[in-house]
Amino acid sequence: MLLSLLKKLKLKLQFTGWLQYIPPAFLGCMSLLIAAISSIWGFSNVTLVFVIMGALLLATVVFDIITLKYNLRPHEPLPKRKDKMGVFDLMKERHSCRSFQPRKLTSSDYKELMECVQRYSASPKTGVTGKSTIRFEYIAAPLTVWPVVGAQEFLVAIAPKEYCRQNIIDVGRNLQKIVLHATRMGLGTCWIGPGADHTSIVQHLGDRFNPTEDHIICVCAIGYESWLKPFLLRIAQVTHYRRLPLSSLFFSDNLLREPLNVDIKPFSRFGRTYEACQWAPSSFNAQPTRCAAVVKKNRLVRFDFYTTTTSRYYAAVALGIWCANWETGCNSLGIEGHFAVLPEKERHALGENARSELPRYDVSWVLEEI
Repeated sequence: MLLSLLKKLKLKLQFTGWLQYIPPAFLGCMSLLIAAISSIWGFSNVTLVFVIMGALLLATVVFDIITLKYNLRPHEPLPKRKDKMGVFDLMKERHSCRSFQPRKLTSSDYKELMECVQRYSASPKTGVTGKSTIRFEYIAAPLTVWPVVGAQEFLVAIAPKEYCRQNIIDVGRNLQKIVLHATRMGLGTCWIGPGADHTSIVQHLGDRFNPTEDHIICVCAIGYESWLKPFLLRIAQVTHYRRLPLSSLFFSDNLLREPLNVDIKPFSRFGRTYEACQWAPSSFNAQPTRCAAVVKKNRLVRFDFYTTTTSRYYAAVALGIWCANWETGCNSLGIEGHFAVLPEKERHALGENARSELPRYDVSWVLEEI
């Protein structure tokens, strides 16, 4: 009963935009309480430390509420474009923007972004292995999302209601390409999955959403990043820069036991493409994607991509994001290849053991014949 009430309270605070301010405020009050108790007991040194800590935390919370919750903040300049930045630096530069400036996109930025969205929406050439049936809808409204602050513009990824894993992978791949283009434009972006309230999204979509045919996969906040952000999000953001080493992500066998030596030929040819996948975003930064190189008769023929969890949606989206970064990196290096979902017999014919348990095979990137 108590857990249920706490969960409801947490969700209410989360979707009303107050949750990010509560923990530091609570810690600030607790610090002052400890200071008061230590003062009574005569521990003057301890009292001073906790008074300073409590005062700083509470002052930070007050500042955050005034500037972010009530938008009493200084004017911020528009960020600069990154047109001259290299592809790999751009993919690593891209990060989750947690706080946005309280302004809409300029008309020129909006037009450019929508042209990119149109290019990667449903068409014969946007799917990983064929025609895509997904689409992206633009919403200009402050949706109920967590933990993003100040976002006013979103792209909503929609797939057919009937589950098709390939569609979900396409969402990750295509939306990531839009995100990379937005990053080059100087825009901030944030993938939002579990932290999005679908009820508010459906209300804003109106006639553009058919509940009998459509399914919302995720949303992406887009806008101009603000240097102002809640203290709690600044702390949490530190963990989002942590990534597993390449030896835990790339392997030389389909059982994912032998780390791939990416520094030796022929694997070294792919250079920073491995790093691009390593830094790819995923829900809760879980990194559920793995990759195995497949060699046949001493020749590298393909890379197989796997997911390591049973997640039907977020693992597939994360894998799609990998596909986008991998493809972008290979194109930059002039390495030709294509995605394909290989049947078990064909994978077995190339020296693999067919299996259905985790890790789950999803798609392959097959090198073009030279």
